[in-house]
Amino acid sequence: MFTGIIEEIGKVKAIVRHANSIKLTIGVNKILEDLHIGDSICTNGVCLTVTAFDDSSYTADVMPETMSRTNFKDLRVNDRVNLERAMPANGRFGGHIVSGHIDGTGVISKITKDDKAIRVRIETQPEILRYIVEKGSIAIDGISLTVTDVSRFDFGVSIIEHTQDETTLTKKKPGDTVNLENDIVGKYVEKFTGSIAAKRDADLLNLLNDNNF
Repeated sequence: MFTGIIEEIGKVKAIVRHANSIKLTIGVNKILEDLHIGDSICTNGVCLTVTAFDDSSYTADVMPETMSRTNFKDLRVNDRVNLERAMPANGRFGGHIVSGHIDGTGVISKITKDDKAIRVRIETQPEILRYIVEKGSIAIDGISLTVTDVSRFDFGVSIIEHTQDETTLTKKKPGDTVNLENDIVGKYVEKFTGSIAAKRDADLLNLLNDNNF
């Protein structure tokens, strides 16, 4: 599990491309401390498993499912990516619950200056927008952010100076694609309430059948 608080910006050092998957090598400086094979690193919002590492980089495999749901198909050598190690049990919960399982992508439609903040608007699909609520949380390329507003077609976030400096988001431009992970709480609530409603309807139908209505 992750929190969406970015620890470091890494750089793509190498990409080995296969038919529907890739092997990534990411250059890093900070996050190698206490790293082990099999550890998870959230890379641009995607939970990747470390398969190899040295004193300046780590390597991970990206499977076809991840390629189909993320912007990894657009990655190039020297691109910069947001990085976060899995949250330790005794760590502070500074962002929100981030699983590293991407729901889909969005496209940056507008970037505007707002005093010291930078506002970013992102267009995405209805199936992602349905879980986005004003003042709720969303992970964009792995960054925990608060939604400022949401419409039928897009949503907005406001980036403070610290986040501008410590992540890649405001280095992007309109037309760029970003990875999106909805707040998992909303998805669980929908699942559970849907199951309760379905059971209620089934019980009612059985009751009507038993009484020959």
